[in-house]
Amino acid sequence: MRWLWPLGALYGWIAATRVAAYRGGLLKAKHLAGPVISVGNLSVGGSGKTPVVERIVQLLRAEGLPVAILSRGYRGSFRGESLIVADGSQLLADAAEAGDEPVMLARALPDVVVAVGARRDVVGRAVEARFGPRVHVLDDGFQHLRLARDLDVLCLEAVDLDDWPLPAGRLREFPSAYRRANALLVSGEWSRGPAFRVKRKVRGFYDAEGLARAAPERPWLVSGIARPERFHADVRERVIAVAGVDIFPDHHRFSGDEWAGVERRAAGASADALVTTAKDAVRLPTRSGTLPVVVLRIAAEIEDEPRFRDQLLAVARRVA
Repeated sequence: MRWLWPLGALYGWIAATRVAAYRGGLLKAKHLAGPVISVGNLSVGGSGKTPVVERIVQLLRAEGLPVAILSRGYRGSFRGESLIVADGSQLLADAAEAGDEPVMLARALPDVVVAVGARRDVVGRAVEARFGPRVHVLDDGFQHLRLARDLDVLCLEAVDLDDWPLPAGRLREFPSAYRRANALLVSGEWSRGPAFRVKRKVRGFYDAEGLARAAPERPWLVSGIARPERFHADVRERVIAVAGVDIFPDHHRFSGDEWAGVERRAAGASADALVTTAKDAVRLPTRSGTLPVVVLRIAAEIEDEPRFRDQLLAVARRVA
């Protein structure tokens, strides 16, 4: 839509001006006591950022480092300064309050502090006051310049560099903004300099308690994510047949009546299970149907991971 290009140019110019204001000292970034590793992207929705956050935290925890995930809590109802979603031993908030991605990460990483709030510097200070110094992993942080970071990790699809800022395209900034990242995690063909290749890896099917289980034979697929076609393809490769599909908007919060309708359609199509994503699983209502709910879990697989881990640890070991 060429007529939107001027608006995209304006959006990109505003973003670039803001970056320049921080770099020039006109706007001051806030610092935390512990090191900050930011993980973000250029595009909106479906960039594979969340599995990368999970993998980074796993690498840090494997070294015995204390970690907190700081998130804005997108689509959650919380409007205060800071909310502790998980304290490293138990989950303290649900997806309705905290947003689906923080709760999903808290479930996947039960020994990690997870906290949300619009101003991540305020959230980080609250975490440090309560739990002590630690490494902060800033989720969706590439454009959150208010919080100073020690390492900027950017998740990028190669095709992003052929796109345009909103509303003409799907980018939050001009494509050239990728150059300010310290580490690029790229999927797709790449020839623009040093980068770590990353790809999605299907871990398999899991039940509601997080236990691995065999693939269903004839599932009904349910999702409310940005790019459901990848989820569909992953499942189709691993089952005999797909009984049917329900697609909802990204971050959709399922009502009890909606879920009952999904179960009726699936049962009518002789499905043997309802398969959803880990992000959708935290938004499901209390279930009492006869069909089992199965979660397809995805991980990030990083080529040359030892070198990437060394780059993380070079800043993460500076815990105050």
